[in-house]
Amino acid sequence: MKLAIFDVDGTLVDSRAMITASLSAAFAATGVTPPERSTFLSIVGLSLLDAMRALVPHEEPSAHERLAAAYKQSFWDLRASGTHPEDLFDGAHGLLAKLHGRDDVLLGIATGKSRRGVTHLIEKHGYEGWFTTIQTSDDHPSKPHPSMIVKALAETGLAAPAAIMIGDTSFDIEMARAAGAGAAGVSWGNHAVVELQRAGAHTIANDFNELESQLESLWQERLA
Repeated sequence: MKLAIFDVDGTLVDSRAMITASLSAAFAATGVTPPERSTFLSIVGLSLLDAMRALVPHEEPSAHERLAAAYKQSFWDLRASGTHPEDLFDGAHGLLAKLHGRDDVLLGIATGKSRRGVTHLIEKHGYEGWFTTIQTSDDHPSKPHPSMIVKALAETGLAAPAAIMIGDTSFDIEMARAAGAGAAGVSWGNHAVVELQRAGAHTIANDFNELESQLESLWQERLA
């Protein structure tokens, strides 16, 4: 049995507009001076407090906490308004459906999103029962700590060589490598390909068809 663990934002879901708008609103609501807007997406994948620390490291912890709370509120307000759709990337559903339909593959999620956010994703796209293991920021240290993958392996009863983490950021790749899992990067997300390479990605895909073939090759190599 094999395990494919997917990141969400930037890997399965194009949430860039929503995240950028939510961050802008959070900084405006708290009165904290924001960094350059071009840095906003660099923190995608981190848990909220870690993300705010990375964006404004010179601010006090209380400011990071206020920003995290404001971001949560802004995010859900914008989602309710429907002004910033969070669509699956082209090809994401097709690959998930193929893997879900296989008897030799289990699906998992490891994300910096909250469990509430993952529940919304699953309900929106009809993925109830598709993911054997779901790890979120509610229950773990921020990526790149390996805790999410370690727990996913424990829940599925699989060893690290059978697992591949699929993600768009260096945090995903570093987490996978720290846990002993395969690290499959994707080029369409929030970190540049060179960052994924530096973090130690075993493969980097340019679309979901390429990702599918790379997963097969990587599993064969790791389980030989």
